Parts: sequence; structure tokens; C-alpha cells
Amino acid sequence: MQPSDFSPNSAVDLGARKAAMEREAKQRAAESAGRTNPYAVNVDESNFQAEVLERSMSVPVVLAVLAGWSEQSQQVESALDNISVRSGGNWFLAKLDSEASPQLMQALRVPSTPMIIVAVQGQIMPGPAGPATEDQLRDWLGQVFGALAEQGMLPPGHPGTVEGEPGAGPEQQGEQGAQPGDPSVRPVDAEAQEALERGDFEEAATVYENAVKADSGDTESKMKLAQVRLIGRLQDVDPESSRQAAAERPDDVAAQCRVADIDMYGGKFEDAFDRLVDTVRRTSDDDRDQVRTHLLGLFELLPPGDPRVGAARRKLTSALF
Repeated sequence: MQPSDFSPNSAVDLGARKAAMEREAKQRAAESAGRTNPYAVNVDESNFQAEVLERSMSVPVVLAVLAGWSEQSQQVESALDNISVRSGGNWFLAKLDSEASPQLMQALRVPSTPMIIVAVQGQIMPGPAGPATEDQLRDWLGQVFGALAEQGMLPPGHPGTVEGEPGAGPEQQGEQGAQPGDPSVRPVDAEAQEALERGDFEEAATVYENAVKADSGDTESKMKLAQVRLIGRLQDVDPESSRQAAAERPDDVAAQCRVADIDMYGGKFEDAFDRLVDTVRRTSDDDRDQVRTHLLGLFELLPPGDPRVGAARRKLTSALF
């Protein structure tokens, strides 16, 4: 799941183009009627990277995968818009038309529509699929944000709630990213966000590297450094061919690490950890050390004390000794 997957030059059939045009017309009608949601945006292959993945580095993004012809999708969309408007920008709503973006549907492995996906700090977490009421969606999102707050995965200053006072959230009127003048945003995050908005992942990583050098106890910057590095490594990676290469060459360290990155990006943390632990068992010397080092880097993507990291560390120790 990287820019090559979401290229605006990707082949889209006529039905998909028609669906996209209908959604754009619907958006224009809502804007003219004054009913537009300032915290929502339509996404497709051309803007998914910026509007969902990069934006999620500074504010949680709720991705609604919808089908324009589906009454259930329309109900879910309306409910999410209502909740989003009352959030005051605590999170951002991205709407994906399933017919207009078939390649994205495949990359995200969406089983059915409507479906909800949460993106936070560059990581994708699949949510419920099927019909849902506004109360059900609000309750589910509340549980998700509460769990993310406990794990320390929400941006600084985020209240950890689904709804709030309009206009009081970290994003105002749909503007993207951490704003330099916002007192609730750390200067290091604002600087890194500016680099990310330019597509400069190396510069964003350098910003967080310097922060960690200045304060080795800055766990937040360590996590964000790992996240920026992960997304940067996946810029030109094709998931399908990468998985095929890893399956054909189980002892290929680079291939196994690449698929582990893809799994981490998709929220399949245990799969990524287990893959690399198994690779440690099969390799030796420099290859083994390379895998071990990569795995330790992936551990940085999760908060300190995460039980999944603890379990993987024990498996790693067993594999090494």
C-alpha cells in the first residue's frame, strides 16, 4: 500500500469513472446547499497517500469505504458525517467510492461495503463491515479512540474522544496536518509534518532522528521515526509481487523484511513479527543479524509495553538461543 498502488494513472473502467463523477456531483450539490462537512474529503488512488496515510501522522483518519448505489452505504455515510461534524476536527473522515477505486479496494482487502477503516500514525486498522446506526458507529469509534489513547498512539493534545466542541479540534475546516503556530503541536511534529507534506520522507525522518538524539527518552519521537521510515521504505513496493518473491525465496532476507513491512503497514503486527522470527531461525551470521535488527526496528512502531511486542521478544530470544 504505497503510491505505486494508488497512481492516478492506474487503469479505471468506465463504470468506475461514472461512479466518481456521480460522487463529485453529489459533493458539489452538498456544498451549494451549505451541507458540506469541513472535516471530510473524497479519496481515490490519486490522493489516498496524502489525505489518509500522511494526514494520519498528525490526526486520526476514519476511512469509510462506500458503494454509491447502496442504501446501507448512504446511511453509514450520513451517520459518519453527523458524528464527524460534532467532532470539531478530533479526527478526519475520508470517503472512498468502491466502484471508482477498484485497485484501492484490492490493496485494502475490503470484503464488502460499507466498511470502516481507521488510519492512525500511518497504520491501517480494519473495522466493521455492513450496516450500522449512528449510535453503533459512535460507540465503536469511542472504543477505538479510547484504546488508542491508552496505547499512546494518538497525537499530542488529542482528547481521546469521538466528539467535541465544533472548531476546537486539531484540524480546522479541513486543513491538513500539524500547523506550526498551534500551541498543542510539538515543534518537532510540525517540522516533520511540513516535510511529509512535501513528500520528503528522508527529511521527516531526520527531524525525528535529531529529536531522539537530543532526548533518548522521547518515546513519541521514536515511534514516529519508525513510522516515517516504514512508509518511506514502502514507497515503490508492490505488495503482490513482494509476497510472491517471499514465498518463492524463504531465505531471502530482503524479501522477508519487505513483506513484514507490508504486514506492519496493514496492522498485521503478529504476522510481521512471526515472519521475521521464523526467518531468524532459518538464517545465520550476517543474514540473521540483519533480520534481527529489522525486527527490533519494527518493535518501535508499537508503544512501550505492548503485549504483542513482549510476546515477539520472547519468541526472538528462543530463536536466537
